[in-house]
Amino acid sequence: MSHQQSSQGKTCVPLADRRQHLLEAKDALGILRKKMTRPIRRFRQERPDLWLMRHGETVWNREGRLHGGLDARLTSRGERQAAWQAELTENCDGQRFSSPQGRAVETARRVFLKRVFKMDPALSEVCIGGFAGHLLADLRRNSAEAFDGPPLSWYDRCPGGEGLQALELRCRSFLAGLDGPALIVTHGITLRMLRLLALGRTIDRLAEGEMRQGVVYRISAGACTILRHEEDRS
Repeated sequence: MSHQQSSQGKTCVPLADRRQHLLEAKDALGILRKKMTRPIRRFRQERPDLWLMRHGETVWNREGRLHGGLDARLTSRGERQAAWQAELTENCDGQRFSSPQGRAVETARRVFLKRVFKMDPALSEVCIGGFAGHLLADLRRNSAEAFDGPPLSWYDRCPGGEGLQALELRCRSFLAGLDGPALIVTHGITLRMLRLLALGRTIDRLAEGEMRQGVVYRISAGACTILRHEEDRS
């Protein structure tokens, strides 16, 4: 390859050679991009297995009172539900996570027993602002306009609430950070969102399917299986 000397002593590369360099660089960049995107495509297709659990029944669940960011202790039935989940997942391998809210942590301790688990704020229940601590029946009667529209859409109309879009973002971020199978103790609406995203469904399907306590929702290969203890006759 011939180079020409300029009048100022600097080497000038001919135009044809510069074009050849550009083509070679483009080819190298294309190969690099392919190498970088292949693992990403595999990761998106091969989602890790999940075992999703809602916390056990609380005294407020029994009353029909909304928690949101507030808390209430487990009932004796809630403790029994956590024991069922412990048996259902005792042979499952994976990282263990819990919402940091009291009712979830109390459940996680009973489910995971002496195994270590991490508390992650991304797994907290959706914030419902001024609706927290109120009976759902009272809210439906006194704030009827907030409950107009599709099921669960009222979570976007809670005064001072977080909203479903914000919940979706933090759940997406949590799932994207997983590098393997995970056992997760969380809350009703947050579990719905995690299940929805893990199954690759759109948010308009959030209200689909039941949301029980004491069971395990296993997500694997794009399908959801409900694991239920033999003593659970509810």
